[in-house]
Amino acid sequence: MTVVIMAGGKGTRVAKIANDIPKPMMRIAGKPILEHQLCCLASNNLKNITIVTGHLGDAISKYFGTGERFGVSVSYYNETLPLGTAGALFKMLDSLDEEILLINGDIIFDVDIERIVQFHRKKNALATLVTHPNSHPYDSSILVTNNEQRVTAWLGKEDERRFYKNEVNAGIHLLSKKLLLSVNIEKEKIDLDSDILKPALGGGGIFAYNTPEYIKDMGTPERFASVTHDVESGLVGAKNLSRRQRAIFLDRDGTINRASGFVCSPEELVLIDGAAEAIKKINSSGYLAIVITNQPVVARGQVSLETLEEIHRKLETDLGKEGAYLDAIYFCPHHPDKGFEGELAEYKIECECRKPKPGMLLQAAKKFNIDLTESWMTGDSWRDVEAGAAAGCKSAMLQGNETKAGIKPADGVPLYNNLLEFAGSIL
Repeated sequence: MTVVIMAGGKGTRVAKIANDIPKPMMRIAGKPILEHQLCCLASNNLKNITIVTGHLGDAISKYFGTGERFGVSVSYYNETLPLGTAGALFKMLDSLDEEILLINGDIIFDVDIERIVQFHRKKNALATLVTHPNSHPYDSSILVTNNEQRVTAWLGKEDERRFYKNEVNAGIHLLSKKLLLSVNIEKEKIDLDSDILKPALGGGGIFAYNTPEYIKDMGTPERFASVTHDVESGLVGAKNLSRRQRAIFLDRDGTINRASGFVCSPEELVLIDGAAEAIKKINSSGYLAIVITNQPVVARGQVSLETLEEIHRKLETDLGKEGAYLDAIYFCPHHPDKGFEGELAEYKIECECRKPKPGMLLQAAKKFNIDLTESWMTGDSWRDVEAGAAAGCKSAMLQGNETKAGIKPADGVPLYNNLLEFAGSIL
């Protein structure tokens, strides 16, 4: 595999912090951004790296040299004229391996790259784009994917949006060389997104690998300060999925959004006051924020899977507007009781995922390497508490319709007025 880091950008938005060095040489916690990247790559046993330089590129080559003192081997391709985000790849095409890990030089990340490679090969992808939820999806490029994680559309910052999944292009790409060989572009300056990836969407070979691991750019002075804090606190390294994770599992209705009957359309989903703030606290704590929700409306025939997905896109959109995000949403569409008009027989079954059974929590734990004993489950129902206990989590209950009806949590299970109070207490 060839690793290529694009480090030729000027970083005009953060120029007030440092305008005399390339953006990838800006220091975070005492080390250049590029050094943080090389450390992560070396820990993933990826040690042969080409850095594409341009603006003030001598500062990069003088600092890193051959890369030996950083545990890697570094070579350079210097752009005398800007070649865009992919032009240098075509200049180096003959020397590239069949798989190319292409990384933006202005991001801090700590990810388990082997997971990306396995996903890419399993999908037989032409390109795998690493995506993640972030706190500002409204001004980020959003990838639209289907249930197979195949990219079907691309929403730029300027594109009109309604409801969208918080799946942001993170700046790490695993490309198959045959994708580059299939492109016939005569111009010198080539944009990876508009000239290569977007035109290839129709062929079905572009996939998104969505991860909750830490990947952030320093596009503004505010984000630069935030990333610095996260590096210094150890949050960046802790979120690598090769390490055991902690999660807060959240019920949906009555916990995040108002519970006034079943939510059967996106317009009916309204956030509870303080819920977004609570989830922001979870996001900044290092815990994963994962929704675990029973949705019997599917089995009852009241809501299609497509509509439920739109409802969840509305949820992610509304949270994103307030700077909060969910790392994953798990739902159970089943309901064992039969006899409802319009019900769907295939969903009228006894399953392992419907709370109070722990199936959804166990699925999430397997996917995200979660230590359930260090995690929490919370919601406004006894089912949430029992599901958490069955999975081996700590559990807490929130005030809601059940507590108003006299249903109290078991001894030793704390009771909170709302999600914000819960988050403030345990975090």
